[in-house]
Amino acid sequence: MGTFRAAWRLLLVVKLTALAYLAVLAGSLATLALPRRRARWRHLCFRWWSRCLLAVMGAQVESHGPAPEPPFFLVTNHLSYIDVLVLASRVDAVFIAKSDVAGWPVIGSLCRSVGTLFVDRRLNRDLPRVLDSIDRTLANGQGVALFPEGTSTGGEEVARFHPSLLEVPAQTRYPVSYASLGYATADGGAPAHLAVCWWGDMELPGHLWNLLHLPGFRATVSFGDERIQDADRKRLAARLWRAVDGLFTPVVSRTPESA
Repeated sequence: MGTFRAAWRLLLVVKLTALAYLAVLAGSLATLALPRRRARWRHLCFRWWSRCLLAVMGAQVESHGPAPEPPFFLVTNHLSYIDVLVLASRVDAVFIAKSDVAGWPVIGSLCRSVGTLFVDRRLNRDLPRVLDSIDRTLANGQGVALFPEGTSTGGEEVARFHPSLLEVPAQTRYPVSYASLGYATADGGAPAHLAVCWWGDMELPGHLWNLLHLPGFRATVSFGDERIQDADRKRLAARLWRAVDGLFTPVVSRTPESA
């Protein structure tokens, strides 16, 4: 039963992703001379795709607190590739992602088509380009979502935030919104920190296949009720980390060996 369910879900994921990609392309051509309408269409397609995929996976999303309205700069902790679906199902945002994602089959093409900002954190010379893109995205009235931990984790704690991509809101004193993400699976099933969180040396194809085997899972996104400003990016990163950490509920408790 589990293998049949996973195979059927995978087929639906591929079909829905292809349909969303075609819809984005068609809408982009129809609104070529209308940048704001084109951006709106992309967000609508991305939200529809995210909600459909979450439904296919049996995910139940619980949202707490006021979600920000565009334009906004949003930061949150990072646990899995599922984070993007959860956030996109609740807010209209351009996501900042690692450059590796651009090369993912199918998903990479869709992410590029909806305006995802890719950054190679290994190359310092890539930062000015990304910072300029963030500035223009906010100026165009769109939301920006960033995972400042720089990589996904197993959900024991919120890793320290990297301040480099917070340069734009720091320089402009732009108020930054924040949120916390978490996951849970049913008792007796595969634990969320292994089945939903994607971290360490986990291989993407195998992890996704196992995720699709799950009967379902619960995702929680908690939005902070304030926005944080600071002219110093390192101070801003520290303040945002404390705010997100205050909302965060560990996906898995620390074990004596890892404490």
